[in-house]
Amino acid sequence: MNIVERFLNYVAFDTQSSEDSDTTPSTEKQRVFAQYLKDELIREGLYDVHLDDLGYLYATLPANTDRHVPTIGFIAHMDTSPDASGKDIHPRIVRNYDGTDIILSPATDTRTAIVTSAERFPEILQHIGEDLIVTDGTTLLGADDKAGIAEIVQAMVYLQEHPDIPHGTIRVGFNPDEEIGLGAHHFDVERFGCDFAYTMDGSEVGELEFENFNAASAKVTINGCSVHPGYAKDKMVNAVRIATELVSMLPADETPETTEGYEGFFHLTALCGTVEHAQLSFIIRDHDSEYFVSRKTELAEHIDTINEKYGEGTATLVLQDQYYNMREMVEPKMHIIDIARQAMTEAGITPVVQPIRGGTDGAQLSFRGLPCPNIFAGGINFHGPHEFLPIQSMEKAMQVVVNICRLAAQGQQA
Repeated sequence: MNIVERFLNYVAFDTQSSEDSDTTPSTEKQRVFAQYLKDELIREGLYDVHLDDLGYLYATLPANTDRHVPTIGFIAHMDTSPDASGKDIHPRIVRNYDGTDIILSPATDTRTAIVTSAERFPEILQHIGEDLIVTDGTTLLGADDKAGIAEIVQAMVYLQEHPDIPHGTIRVGFNPDEEIGLGAHHFDVERFGCDFAYTMDGSEVGELEFENFNAASAKVTINGCSVHPGYAKDKMVNAVRIATELVSMLPADETPETTEGYEGFFHLTALCGTVEHAQLSFIIRDHDSEYFVSRKTELAEHIDTINEKYGEGTATLVLQDQYYNMREMVEPKMHIIDIARQAMTEAGITPVVQPIRGGTDGAQLSFRGLPCPNIFAGGINFHGPHEFLPIQSMEKAMQVVVNICRLAAQGQQA
């Protein structure tokens, strides 16, 4: 089975995670896919294949060298984003992409054509001449992160088919619920038993990331007082209006749509309510730990202002840290970045070291004692129907995994 066939098999499984669930995995359909992967890993000759009760899958490719070398790991997540449907995905391959707009779905009597245009998505022009896997415009594709899984599995198959390539013990781990920030929560780092690892969860070819946002979630509840609007003067407290007032207190130029690079933001992800009650959800992000703290403090101060203006208890805030910048955990072991750089260079790829404007399971795992930078998986425009995956990018990512395994065995002593 080649890597494209493997990937297309994977995206046939609907594996959306759910923020509304209190189980692990958050959706039972992730467990179905995990069982499929377990059976596949066994068929492909891996050892110690173990699927635990929480939907975490681990396996081993034994060393083929007597040298004492590091045990390294490769990790990808099985779930797809709740932001767009992952059910009944109908992928197709656009061969030798020519730079023109791609019609994902033609127009119907009730809907205009769904088109991935180069004007709206100019990054697609970087892949002229390549073969692109696209959607039919009604679902996401699932390259985030089934491309990563396919690359890891294919690399393990390749190493077994080429025993002349030396490698130490290689561990692979596939986990649920990354898209809802819970992927690393139950990852068994001790069982995984690696000196270091890489998540295959980046986007464009060459991405190598060991910096990410510090992240927190914020839930705000506004309690109002509903009164007939004809008799509301000095009585009504409109929770929805207060909610919009709170949003207006935050800096308008510090949102996802106005920032880039190392710039942090406040992101309003949900607002709903009535005169009587309103709820707001935010995520707070910043690469700098001091700015991260100041952002949380700023939001808390705005809540205090609301309560001073409208009465104590009008607004309540629940803040919860989600993950932290992995850089401080990776920097003392920068040889693992050097290995990845060299692996890319030997695959004909220019490494692009940049901060992640988000987070990966590797961030949490790094703080649990498993340094775990992130490598590209090749997919682009994640979480929506314009997601696409160049086949050549997926093949290059697979080669990078193989190269890392070889380089770690040849040059990096445990």
